[in-house]
Amino acid sequence: MGFIDMPSKLFSKRTSRALAGSLFAVALVSAVPAWPQYPGQVSKKSKDAAPELRAIAVLEWTGDIGKPKAARIVPVTIFDGEKLQDAGIYLARPQPLALTGEVEYELKQNGKTLGFFDIQNAGQEQGTWVGYGKWKPLPRPKPAPASPAKVDEGVVEDDKPVLHRKSSSGGSSGSGSAPSGPVDPDRPTLHKSTSDDGGGSGSSGSTDNGGGPAPDPDRPKLEKKTPDNSSSTGSAGTNPAPDPNRSTLSKGAPQPDYLGNVSAVRNADDSDRPTLKHGKSAGVTADVTPTLIGLPHDLQQAVAVSDAKNRPDHPWTFSWANPDDEGKMRAALEDIAREALGASPAAPAAGARRAATTPARKSAKPAATAQASEPLEDEEFRVFELAYGAGATLVLTARSSGPTPQKFVTIVAQPDLYGNVRVLLKSVTDTAHLDETPRMRLVDAVDALADNRGELLFELRGDGSRQFALYRIYRGTAEKLFVTGGVVYGNISRE
Repeated sequence: MGFIDMPSKLFSKRTSRALAGSLFAVALVSAVPAWPQYPGQVSKKSKDAAPELRAIAVLEWTGDIGKPKAARIVPVTIFDGEKLQDAGIYLARPQPLALTGEVEYELKQNGKTLGFFDIQNAGQEQGTWVGYGKWKPLPRPKPAPASPAKVDEGVVEDDKPVLHRKSSSGGSSGSGSAPSGPVDPDRPTLHKSTSDDGGGSGSSGSTDNGGGPAPDPDRPKLEKKTPDNSSSTGSAGTNPAPDPNRSTLSKGAPQPDYLGNVSAVRNADDSDRPTLKHGKSAGVTADVTPTLIGLPHDLQQAVAVSDAKNRPDHPWTFSWANPDDEGKMRAALEDIAREALGASPAAPAAGARRAATTPARKSAKPAATAQASEPLEDEEFRVFELAYGAGATLVLTARSSGPTPQKFVTIVAQPDLYGNVRVLLKSVTDTAHLDETPRMRLVDAVDALADNRGELLFELRGDGSRQFALYRIYRGTAEKLFVTGGVVYGNISRE
């Protein structure tokens, strides 16, 4: 089916023959002076080394992005370094490895990271394993450290207030750093009180109050008590005797330790009695209640990638050299889609063709015009650049607007050298044949093989069942790389 189906053993045998045949050449080259070697290095992985896994899944939710009402994640594939494995059954014990608890997925939209989804538990819906967890937003970037403000030492005059230390003489310091001014007599000043009640009037000159008012004799003062519960000597007045009725806090004598009665627990030896244990969930119990069941009409999907390596984002947006080319390509695909759905514009009437071959008369009525084209419902048109420097890959999906049975169409195309549309894959089905040919719904582009090349991920929605498929667009062809387990659908045309 593709290069991924080649047995790895066959490749290793061919490689061993090539290496064995070149041993003699290597011995001859070793005797010759060394020439400049190729700077690259090809290393062979050891058999005992653990493979580097890359899991691809689809997150489905209802509600807003980042704050969904209900969400679930559906595993699609795991790349083990050699081939793509079905992530729905890969190392299932009982849940598959892709849905193991505490596994984190990066949510991608057009190659850019939207957030993260942490798996907490898993369950089965209609025989398919799905995971439940929590959507985590992207971490906020750390703010840049604020640079310290520069001080201009050359500026002398400034409107900002400046505090200066006052000298012992009551004026400004003698350093000359602050200008001295007249003292405001009405400005209150604080002075250090002495032990004398007179505010320094009967003591040495160190008790000068700076010309301020005399201390208020009625102002209450806090005095340090002496051991005999009387006020200390040398202060004016005495404190009143303590109030005997006033409650006091005193350090009591140590109380004896309380000895509680311990009785045996009834039925403690019962082996059937349940116990509570502290620990992390094994990933199987319902830590998160499944709230998304079935396929609601407002279901949204996004690609989810889990990889051990941190890889940069790879946007898949294609930039047109001429913006008008995108409109022309879309109009051409819409005509192909209408023709596939049987909704192409009607051919001109017979009178119109006759009028085109005969001269027009003044009294003749105008010819009948072609009927308007039928609109396409649920139309989605996207353009991808699936590799650096690659051309545009066009994908259009739509359905008919007529009565039942409704028809569905999916077209994958590329523009050729002359600006025309070249169809690589076209799928047409209706509601009466979904059991044979499913409806192809585009999810997004994703790098499933970690080779910086994108693949198109489609949902194959049939009658009561669905699968996911990966298609690689390479050299003008659309090759199916992988499809999840279940019924393998066919009847997909390529043009």
